[in-house]
Amino acid sequence: MNSIGLLFILALYVSILFYVAYWAEKKSHSKWTNNAYIYSFSLAVYCTAWTYYGSIGVAANSGLGYMPIYLGPMIIIPAWMIILKKIIRISRVNKISSIADFISLRYGNSRFLGALVTLICVAGVLPYISLQLKSISETFHIVTKTHSDFNVFLDTTTYVCIALALFASYYGTRYVDASEKRRGIVTAVAIESILKLVFFLIIGVYVTYFVYDGFDDIYTKASVLEDFDKKNTIGSVTDGINWFFLCVLSMFAIFLLPRQFHTAIVENNKERHIKTAMWLLPLYLLLFNIFVFPIAWGGNILFEGKGLNSDTYPLLIPQFFNNNVLTVLVFLGGFSAAISMIIVSSISLSTMLSNNLLIPYGFIGSLQNVSPEKNSRRIVNSRKIGIFSLIILSYVIYRVFILDYSLVSIGLVSFVIIAQLAPSFFGALFWRRGSKNGAVTGIILGFLICLYTLLVPYAIGIFNSSSSFIQEGPWGIALLKPLQLFGLDYLDPIPHAVFWSLFVNLISYLSISVSFKGNYRERNYAEMFIDIDQYVSNHEDAFIWKGTAYISDIQKVLERFLGVERTKRGLSIFNLKYNIDKNVTTADARFIKFAENLLTGHIGTASAKILISSVIKEDVITLTEVLRILEESKENIIVNKKLIETSNELKKISSQLKAANQELVNKDIQKDEFLDTVTHELRTPITAIRAASEILYEDDDIPKELQKQFLQNIISESDRLNRLIDKILDLEKFETGKQKIYLSKNNIVKTIEKSLDSLKQLIENKNSTVRFDINSNEIKVFYDEERIVQVVHNLLSNAIKFCSATNGEIEIAILEKKEAIEVQIHNNGNLIKEEDFEAIFDKFYQSRNQNVKKPIGSGLGLAICKQIIEHHKGEIWVENKSENGVVFIFTLPNYNTIENN
Repeated sequence: MNSIGLLFILALYVSILFYVAYWAEKKSHSKWTNNAYIYSFSLAVYCTAWTYYGSIGVAANSGLGYMPIYLGPMIIIPAWMIILKKIIRISRVNKISSIADFISLRYGNSRFLGALVTLICVAGVLPYISLQLKSISETFHIVTKTHSDFNVFLDTTTYVCIALALFASYYGTRYVDASEKRRGIVTAVAIESILKLVFFLIIGVYVTYFVYDGFDDIYTKASVLEDFDKKNTIGSVTDGINWFFLCVLSMFAIFLLPRQFHTAIVENNKERHIKTAMWLLPLYLLLFNIFVFPIAWGGNILFEGKGLNSDTYPLLIPQFFNNNVLTVLVFLGGFSAAISMIIVSSISLSTMLSNNLLIPYGFIGSLQNVSPEKNSRRIVNSRKIGIFSLIILSYVIYRVFILDYSLVSIGLVSFVIIAQLAPSFFGALFWRRGSKNGAVTGIILGFLICLYTLLVPYAIGIFNSSSSFIQEGPWGIALLKPLQLFGLDYLDPIPHAVFWSLFVNLISYLSISVSFKGNYRERNYAEMFIDIDQYVSNHEDAFIWKGTAYISDIQKVLERFLGVERTKRGLSIFNLKYNIDKNVTTADARFIKFAENLLTGHIGTASAKILISSVIKEDVITLTEVLRILEESKENIIVNKKLIETSNELKKISSQLKAANQELVNKDIQKDEFLDTVTHELRTPITAIRAASEILYEDDDIPKELQKQFLQNIISESDRLNRLIDKILDLEKFETGKQKIYLSKNNIVKTIEKSLDSLKQLIENKNSTVRFDINSNEIKVFYDEERIVQVVHNLLSNAIKFCSATNGEIEIAILEKKEAIEVQIHNNGNLIKEEDFEAIFDKFYQSRNQNVKKPIGSGLGLAICKQIIEHHKGEIWVENKSENGVVFIFTLPNYNTIENN
């Protein structure tokens, strides 16, 4: 493909990324941009061009040596639920926006330590960014079949670099508060992570199943190549030790690389997203490794003896078969891997440079007398310039130094430099005695050892046999050979540097911290970091400070950086949180910590401390006093926690009592309504009986036929009265548990037919038709026949009562199911409102629904039906038929199921 065509594709691709970032910024609260999967895929920024191309080169040249870089993160990721969650909580409550802020804050908010960590990160990451630019340049020239031009203005990489610098500086500095979430960048990085994995899997499938005939075919053909067996085993104990140190190195990298800290900590919106990342990121890394071996050894087979760069096999293989589409897709995957790292790394580095070098050591004084708008603009512009300058500087390093080194070598060197932060970083989380002096000494000595054992030999040429410094050691002292320091000659250069630098670093950190006590502020932050779970909701309470400070002075400082409105809003939140009177003029320790946190996102922890300290007068506190105050603070927090728990428990109990009281009130109302209904129902037949009796008593001349009619009325009303009393007694027995069910095996068909026979006259009187659809004349079920007759009788009576007055139709059906027998009784009357589906089985239903003419009956029938069916372990409910009418359905446990059980 020609250069112009590929540049057009790249321009289109970058434009799409611009749009994704723009859309995600606008939809920052959308579930599409703010979810666990976007967060998890953004963590895959760990997989750079080194992963995409470099692991292929390592696998092709040294076999399994590429695996430790993936194994380390996979081993440590399960600990994220404890470690990463703790880091996120510490960073969230302290508004931390970089690893430099994190480490410097823990060790007494040290300005010098923050600057030192920043310089270490710059030293480690800039060559890493250069490595990405190298991969873009080399792969571009492979795809276009061109050569790199020494004229920077004719080098395509120059313009790609400028485009990336503009993109990162624009979207990476949208907020002056560096702790704000950059949903645009994160979403774009997540999309790139998905694409680079997909493209890598595509080339893997192509090589494995189209170029070759599967894994076995590649293995068989590769096994005859030179040193195949040696390259594809871990090897000796010495090789195992080398693996161990590389695994440790990559474990640290997943925490300490500025881009990883930024995506995992600063950009985390919800702690629960960690649970998804804990399985998705290892799965991602695993998928990336499936086809490393086939591509690497497939390339070795195809290009044996041609001296080609094995890093670029993913591009050379499809290009060898003239598959231009796949070649371009693979290039875009590698391009995605590179630019993700460049963008996120440059953003995190520029934040550190701004907050830990430029502001605290540069123009902090000039910021104090400028308007908040100018301050914000100046801070943002410094970060824009920082991002742009870092990427351009990385390009210069690439052009001057990186051209002669492989991707893996530069990547591992960066890992070793960044690993010097490990003792102070993890010590900050778990060791109270860790001090600033110990951290500073450890980092400096560790870096110097790294410089001596790795960086200088790499600058000279690590395999340069003519260098006496490498071969003999300085001044011919063999014990000082940089690659075999103190006679340690069985480790490779990278593990060798890791061992000595981290050994000296850790020993220095531990010994200095133990030998010399840190100041009270270091111990204060140590408690806040290590016991963050106790202070996460009220961390200001744990901050110790003594002296004289006025709220008005601190407020003026805040207004210069945050503006009047945001400052007022912040003060209101503080006053509400701690129930502080607005008229209070003096500031306490809580307010000072709160004010520092408000400033931290804008200018970093060290600068925030400097600004607040400039308007307050602090008294020195002894370490003993700090420990006493912290102990009291812990006790207060425990007491407050117990009080909150007790208060919540009392609220819960109060709520339950309120609900119970309301239930009693409702029951009382229902009882009164029920008694009114029952009284009315009892009075009706009694009144009729009395009236008929009085007529018979007072008038002796009543004709015999009329006498018989009155006597018949007395008998029927007496029966009605008897039935009503029976229903009330039945209901009372069921509700109090006194009623027993006597199960026996019966034929449900016969039971329904028996109920129909008793209602024949009523059906004829209503001019209704009944259809009883059955597939069998005998369906055996366990039930109390007398009670089920009562249920069917009630439901049929209701169906007759409520079916259409002109052409009443009643349908009865029995459905045999695996676990239950279902009886359906349908009538073509009016539909029932859905909200009344449950209420109609309530014994109080009619008494609460008197807005229409009350139907004949007590309203107890369905309530009794429900009790009977539930005592049979069945269910009863009602449904509206879509065409017309209502169907009542009840179930009884299936005879076969019960018998088998």
